Amino acid sequence: MRTLKLNIPDSLEIDDIEISMLVATRLYEQGKLSLGQAADIVGLTKRAFAELLGKYNVSIFNCPASDMHNDVRNA
Repeated sequence: MRTLKLNIPDSLEIDDIEISMLVATRLYEQGKLSLGQAADIVGLTKRAFAELLGKYNVSIFNCPASDMHNDVRNA
């Protein structure tokens, strides 16, 4: 796994875990990371990460809306 160093202004008042969550949730939302991979970035279990997704307005159901519509139609 790669390590990235960021210079965050002290005035931002955001901790490292919050920054990790912002990055991990965005990459999960874009489909670039699985739930497990995103949880690993933050150092959380899959369950803990999944429970926090709502706080970041990210759905646990990481699939295109068209897939969900097809699933409902085929149910």
